[in-house]
Amino acid sequence: MENVPEKFLNEDGTLNTDALLKSYSELEKKIGNMISVPSDNADESVRAKFNRAIGVPENADLYPTNPLFDDSDLRTQFFEIGLTSSQVEKIYKIAEEYLSPVLSELFKIKNETNEISELRNFFGGEEKMKEALHAINSFGEKYLPREAFDELCSTAQGIQGVYRMMQSMEPSVRTEKNVSQNLTDDDLRRMMRDPKYWREQDPEYVRKIENGFKKLYS
Repeated sequence: MENVPEKFLNEDGTLNTDALLKSYSELEKKIGNMISVPSDNADESVRAKFNRAIGVPENADLYPTNPLFDDSDLRTQFFEIGLTSSQVEKIYKIAEEYLSPVLSELFKIKNETNEISELRNFFGGEEKMKEALHAINSFGEKYLPREAFDELCSTAQGIQGVYRMMQSMEPSVRTEKNVSQNLTDDDLRRMMRDPKYWREQDPEYVRKIENGFKKLYS
């Protein structure tokens, strides 16, 4: 018994079968608990056991989420290829690092496009919007501090606010003859008969009339 480890021998040198059987039983348990990498044709139970052991969640809904990149279809793909929750978190982190600046620029472009569309609707068309913005810029340079004006004009709502401010400060309203004068009630009611007011509802023309009434009766 030269090759038998001493832990399996009795004091008299004979084989300790109890110790040998105990060691064998413990070895079987360890082997039974070992996880092997499943082959391509392994059944689902073997693959599922392996996935749980390395940290793959039981279903796609249990993956960590991310406010920028979270998507149920994306999580399903993570699950199908067997990514662990830790690996998914790392993917999100890398995506945030490299894609966030790009996404921020895309969101900025989208918001700017939406705000231009809002202004175009507010002023009643592209040309009227350009004319109004030119007038607003001249008004701001004349009456408002540059820093305050830039801040106000950073959003569509702010530009509309400056425009209303400009309208309220106008000393008079221009008539259809383009003559600056203080309008009477009759002048304003005559302007209301113009198709630009009752049919086309030209925003600029309507505001001129509304502003005229405010000056007369406020």
